[in-house]
Amino acid sequence: MVKGTIAFNIFIGAIILYSVYLLVDYLDMNLLSTLLGKFVGYGVLILIILFTSEIRKFLLLLGDTTLKGRLKFLDQFFGDEKEMIVTEFDTMADAITESSFHLGKTKTGALLVLAYNDIPQITNTGTRIDANINAHLLESIFFKNSPLHDGAAVLKRDKIIAASCILPVSKKDSISKELGLRHRAAIGMSEAHETLSVIVSEETGEVSTALRGKINRNISPGQLKTEITEYFSNKLA
Repeated sequence: MVKGTIAFNIFIGAIILYSVYLLVDYLDMNLLSTLLGKFVGYGVLILIILFTSEIRKFLLLLGDTTLKGRLKFLDQFFGDEKEMIVTEFDTMADAITESSFHLGKTKTGALLVLAYNDIPQITNTGTRIDANINAHLLESIFFKNSPLHDGAAVLKRDKIIAASCILPVSKKDSISKELGLRHRAAIGMSEAHETLSVIVSEETGEVSTALRGKINRNISPGQLKTEITEYFSNKLA
């Protein structure tokens, strides 16, 4: 439940701190042992405060009285997690593909950044959304009169994390002069981070992708869905 979130890093940090405490206590390093013991003494209370949302989520799953909820709970802890995640990615790929090509038909410019992990230095430049990926929601974000249509929408796995985000722009001289700032930002983002960018051209309606500094222009719906699922599948490998 904490894997892939900032809570996981806190959890690892807590384990390291406790391990250091056990070590200094074993070595009779009294001063350090006393200082670290203060933290450990209040450790349970600190962890409850830090992991409030995760504990609430766990209790909600545990207390779900419906059959579907119980099965979901069992699958999450004992089932094939990889198979469940791949199914989620497949559903997400359908929503992104549908919205991208609908936007292309109306020549509505759009820029999506797909990421497997958090990119706070990018999402903090935009407006926080934290919503499940939905084709209609994605289209509404890039509607020309929407206050969020400028910039990029950042998607982390099955969530729309933020919109109207500012991306780094590629300075490569080899990029075609036909491509505008939206495409350059997509390429720049894929150079700076391990992300897959999806671009909808405002001029032509073409859908393109950018990955590892390379752009794949004017792709079909089938190609887009394949690229999205392959990107996330490779992250799981």
